[in-house]
Amino acid sequence: MQLGLLDLPWWAYVLVTLGLTHVTIASVTIFLHRHQAHRALALHPAVAHFFRFWLWLTTGMVTSEWVAIHRKHHAATETAEDPHSPQVHGIRKVLLEGAELYRLESRNAATLARYGHGTPDDWIERKLYARHSALGIGIMLVIDLVLFGPIGLTMWAVQMLWIPIFAAGVINGAGHFWGYRNYAPRDASRNIIPWGLLIGGEELHNNHHAYSNSARFSSRWWEFDIGWMYIRTLEALRLAKVSKVAPRIRYSRSKTICDAGTLQAVITHRYDVLAKFARTLRRTAVEEIRSLRAKAIPGWQDAIALDAVKHWLQRDAQALPEKERVVLEQALQSSTLLSTIDSMRHDLVDVWSRSAASKDQLVRQLEDWCRRAEQSGIDALREFSRTLRRYDSPSRGIQ
Repeated sequence: MQLGLLDLPWWAYVLVTLGLTHVTIASVTIFLHRHQAHRALALHPAVAHFFRFWLWLTTGMVTSEWVAIHRKHHAATETAEDPHSPQVHGIRKVLLEGAELYRLESRNAATLARYGHGTPDDWIERKLYARHSALGIGIMLVIDLVLFGPIGLTMWAVQMLWIPIFAAGVINGAGHFWGYRNYAPRDASRNIIPWGLLIGGEELHNNHHAYSNSARFSSRWWEFDIGWMYIRTLEALRLAKVSKVAPRIRYSRSKTICDAGTLQAVITHRYDVLAKFARTLRRTAVEEIRSLRAKAIPGWQDAIALDAVKHWLQRDAQALPEKERVVLEQALQSSTLLSTIDSMRHDLVDVWSRSAASKDQLVRQLEDWCRRAEQSGIDALREFSRTLRRYDSPSRGIQ
């Protein structure tokens, strides 16, 4: 007996449900995230309003609230002010209660006032979308029931759970806890492929944190950002215009001395520089940690020490868990090699942290850093210095 307007085989209901949820995640990544929060692209008003309307039907989220919370996340990543960091709240809480953390922060008037600027504030936003956010999801329930009958209730439930599970849980939780890192920003962001078809390219979370204003999240040839594919399609149809993309990293094999182009490239690609530093120095640091066990340092724990070194090369020591930080401090005090690596890492970060220095001063500072690296007696540092000198002026893109 047909109870809805559409009578479909079971597998068609599954495909329709996946299709509906996919439109929702595409709306989140293209409209809320890349367009509204980071202004990485412009959208035709009709397209932008479709996304806004669809999100009202399927999530009830208010644009200004989502944007404000996300911008605060970037401004305060992995600190006590971060609305949903698993490093602060714990991975279990973010995975299972990520939507509740979102709702809690959405009630923070200070967050909305500081970070929610530039979002839609027209009549329909004020009088309908923001004021009656629950009405949209209620209308979606009625539509599902009318079209599909009783099975529509299950389809609607999946739609309502999709963003809380995959966005509030998986992206905000797993995206800062598990996975691989192409870049080494100060946070714990990770890429968590192969979830692309489910979360629209948001799985490339580490790439996004390295170049947060880029409309394209993929950076390696084998990474697929389906959200970027949709954006390029919209652009071909003249319904979108990309404003910012991460510049390509360029090298010049003939360069042997740091110049203004090297400095510009190092500052633009600082998180790539730190990631290469970590990869180049990792084996040397791990071997040194293993050699320290023979010194019988009180309280020494090899497993924690190895984790500490791997994490320290990717992030600042202050960001490590307390146990790792204590063991790392012991290691730095016991090893001249590790303390040299630590000092050189801090000095490298200082190149792009000294905003008061002139360009010529920073070029000299960078060249001096390379010279000291090559005279350190540490082969891995010499190798990295040669790589650093080859960075060339970045191609056009975000800065």
